Amino acid sequence: MPEQNYPVYAAIDLGSNSFHMLIVRSVEGSVQTIGKIKRKVRLASGLQQNGTLDQAAMLRGWDCLSLFAERLQDLPVQNVRIVGTAALRLATNKAEFLQTAEQILGHRIEIISGEEEAKLIYVGVAHTSGTSKTKLVIDIGGASTEIVAGERFEPKVVNSLNIGCVTFRNRFFADGSITLRNFELASEAAQAELSGKIQPYMAFGWQACLGASGTPQAIQEILIAQGENEMITLDKLQALRQACIDCGDIDKLSLPGLLEERRPVFVSGLAILIALFKAFHLDYMVVAGGALREGIVYGMIPCLQNQDIRKRTLTSFIERYRLDKEQALRVRDMALNIYDQLHIPWSLEQHDSKAILEAAAILHEVGLTVDFKFASKHGAYILSNTAIPGFSLAQRKLLISLVQNYREDIFISELNRQTMTSPVLAGQLARILRLAVILTMRRKDEVLPKVKASSHHINELDIQFEQNWLANHPLMESELKQEQTYQKMVNWQLSFS
Repeated sequence: MPEQNYPVYAAIDLGSNSFHMLIVRSVEGSVQTIGKIKRKVRLASGLQQNGTLDQAAMLRGWDCLSLFAERLQDLPVQNVRIVGTAALRLATNKAEFLQTAEQILGHRIEIISGEEEAKLIYVGVAHTSGTSKTKLVIDIGGASTEIVAGERFEPKVVNSLNIGCVTFRNRFFADGSITLRNFELASEAAQAELSGKIQPYMAFGWQACLGASGTPQAIQEILIAQGENEMITLDKLQALRQACIDCGDIDKLSLPGLLEERRPVFVSGLAILIALFKAFHLDYMVVAGGALREGIVYGMIPCLQNQDIRKRTLTSFIERYRLDKEQALRVRDMALNIYDQLHIPWSLEQHDSKAILEAAAILHEVGLTVDFKFASKHGAYILSNTAIPGFSLAQRKLLISLVQNYREDIFISELNRQTMTSPVLAGQLARILRLAVILTMRRKDEVLPKVKASSHHINELDIQFEQNWLANHPLMESELKQEQTYQKMVNWQLSFS
């Protein structure tokens, strides 16, 4: 198709810690990232006591923007949006910086309010992380922290606080020493900023807490490198705090998974996050798939606004890989029918498992794009190397594992490696998907069986058919007998009659 059918957009975020440029194409109802540029500018570290940005910080910013400018030359003005955040909001000499910056870029720069920044962050998270209807979103930036509670795509309770990992580094860890006292002072200052702002969030409530941008992302990477799951909890944060204190100095700080570029502001961001966990009594946090830049992008593409992110993702996969949509929906409906019959005896309704099973059922044939013989293996590879917006890292791992196990040999080790769910739940979802694939193998609605699924033990599953149905479908009976053998090899019991 002609290139103009796939318009390109650019979002630039002049953050207090880093400058980011995100470049995307709008392709058939989905967003395809085609470029990302990130530079550590640490604009906030150049804020002087009198409120001015020092010359060194402005030069770092201009140097970075000269790199961005080259890529923007090919884009229509209306497809570019550039915003400045907390450091530029605070700088009393921002006009001097902006005049040169706009000349370099050839585009206008907006200095957005903290409230608008928070709303854009929420929209970016909502469009890339389809976890639940109500969310609490936390973004710890270089000079501000945005906290938003909302429902679906609508932010409802919004605050932007003057606390950030760069400014707190300068206030509480300026000499580089890491002590319990420094952590306590930083956390107390963060809690003071929160004073009087907690109750509206508690009254609104949320089903999931998501962390956006640098600090949560850095913590997740450390947890994974340490062999932990990616769910951030207060206990894990306090263990990381102790590890930092044991190190004693920011310049010497070395944690598995901690990137060098993040090291200077890691402890200050960690102190803020600990304060937020305590103030909001958070059980856990997962890392969001997007933030401010994604919010800017989705605001520029009207046809993508307020669409269900998971539905959009699955539709995009169906179109991109030319999946048999009718069969995908057939398998989905059969899988969800069995799921609904087993959700009570197997306690399935946890960790958004129904949505993940639905996605696996729709995408299970993606590997056929490569080859039939190893379709499940190819499918797992494709999904492992493709963005899947709307699913967290742990949800994506489970989805991939289900697709890898949709037929023939069962890779029990992959199911046992899940971090979001227990191996038992992962195995149960795999069993449902495998049966749904077998029961829909003729790929016609008129020959679908009516089945009754039941279980009296977590490892047992019984499927009952209408009288004489199996006798009239000997191939189906043969496939089910083969499935019994596969499941027996991993100590699962399958019976049917």
